[in-house]
Amino acid sequence: MTAATLPTLFVSHGAPLFATDAGTTGPALWAWAQAHAPASALRGIVVMSPHWMARTPAVMTNPAPATWHDFGGFPAELYQLQYPAPGSVELGRQVLGQLQQAGIVAQADAQRPLDHGAWVPLMHLYPQADVPVVQVALPVGYGPKEVFALGQALGGLRSEGVLVMGTGSMTHNLGEFFGGGREPSPYVLEFSRWVESAVTRGDRVALFNYRELAPHARRAHPSEDHFLPIFFALGAAGWGGETPLQTDYISREVMYSMLAMDAFALSGPESLP
Repeated sequence: MTAATLPTLFVSHGAPLFATDAGTTGPALWAWAQAHAPASALRGIVVMSPHWMARTPAVMTNPAPATWHDFGGFPAELYQLQYPAPGSVELGRQVLGQLQQAGIVAQADAQRPLDHGAWVPLMHLYPQADVPVVQVALPVGYGPKEVFALGQALGGLRSEGVLVMGTGSMTHNLGEFFGGGREPSPYVLEFSRWVESAVTRGDRVALFNYRELAPHARRAHPSEDHFLPIFFALGAAGWGGETPLQTDYISREVMYSMLAMDAFALSGPESLP
């Protein structure tokens, strides 16, 4: 196992259709994983998805999580897909321990399956499903600072062969999903590039207050759930601190005119090349 520190990752998982309609983002995620976090270098993956929201912090300790098709009304082929990655009781317990050390009380969930916010992007990153996966719940009522603190508590895992990632969506206004447009909506591009600029600058004040400061923030995210996992990835990276980080954008694709599929990795000088 490499002793290098892994990057952290934020991936927009878009609609469930992303599982079969990979666009340009799916191949870009696979290429990034091969170059920067290959399966052979990983002990496990710790991921936060907005499709697991819990009343209090919770961590998956299921050794064999099922593939949960937690969506309806999509083509039948989606419901046949399986992502049989193992879980890891050992890694799940370590995550619980790291959170406890940071003063965050979390519960183990030994029954939790993999929701589509986790397994759909992982199908593109690691199609062999050969890396153990542990999910961390997004607690109801948490805001950017609280989610950031969850990620911070787990940053040390990156030097132990664990890829820490958040999945959500750079924009997520489902009321516009069936608009039929093909060209990216201007507000989607304006919001996404504002976020990219804030991330690249390491500007915590701006990003923590994105609801008030970012253009079209409430149109891009009528609710915050699909944006908050970005702070999980940022926290694990130690973003916004004294040490500058490198931001590598993997995708800026927009699907269905309103779903920004942005994906980026954060790394420091000690990270894998």
